[in-house]
Amino acid sequence: MTPLSHRIDRLDATFDDPNLVANAGLVLIATLSQRLGLEALIDATVRLVGRVGGARPGRKVLTLVHAMIAGASHIDHVDMLRAGSTAAVLGHRVMAPSTLGRFLRAFTFGHVRQLEAVLGRVLERAWEAGAGPADAPLVIDLDSTICPVDGKQKQGAGFGYTKVLGYHPILATRADSGEVLHARMRKGQANTQRGARRFIDELIARVRRAGASGEITVRMDSGFWSNDTIATLNRLDVRYTMAVRTTTTGIAAAIGQIPDDAWREIDYTCDGQAQVADTT
Repeated sequence: MTPLSHRIDRLDATFDDPNLVANAGLVLIATLSQRLGLEALIDATVRLVGRVGGARPGRKVLTLVHAMIAGASHIDHVDMLRAGSTAAVLGHRVMAPSTLGRFLRAFTFGHVRQLEAVLGRVLERAWEAGAGPADAPLVIDLDSTICPVDGKQKQGAGFGYTKVLGYHPILATRADSGEVLHARMRKGQANTQRGARRFIDELIARVRRAGASGEITVRMDSGFWSNDTIATLNRLDVRYTMAVRTTTTGIAAAIGQIPDDAWREIDYTCDGQAQVADTT
């Protein structure tokens, strides 16, 4: 990497051998982190005063984030950021794996919620800089997923219907960009609907604070289908598309009674096809 000035957004990544492999993409992520003021924001929001390893949380969180983006799967992999001149261009001090271990052990649920507040503020800053939808329609995809883990001692991990040991978070992603707008880790073998009402409340509040002033549509599968979810979306004035289980009494019969010429094509996905029609 050839530094063109002392500012990270003036760095140019170049290679003199086509067979070289490097984590040059970290320059982009590090530039974004600096533009959004991440280190200072984390230092001001995540308060681990008096806890061993709790000082200067900003540089520690950024070290973890940059390592994960570079492919790290456990703490020892953080050392990849200390190779060569990588640490010199990331814009923050790269912390040692042992230091990060003490830092993570100092965390409580309250500190996790403080990091949650950081994510919301970062979204606001990014959207204020021009990445947000402003008053344009915003489509959000809501889904649960499984993050496999190795080892039966992973706290909070459990087996689901897939018989895979892992975490069962719920995620909300922006349909047009793929950015994760909200995430919530849930305990053990979590049903799709677990925590959905509170999650939707937090999600809509977050994107509204970030500047989404237009129409919001949430898309979800049949796992979220419940009167409670529908009531929450209606209360928040959010439009939605929600799959339903056709095994439910009357659903399949009602669909079957819709005339073929009543269906209308809609612009739903970038590579799929969908139609809609009214029925009582």
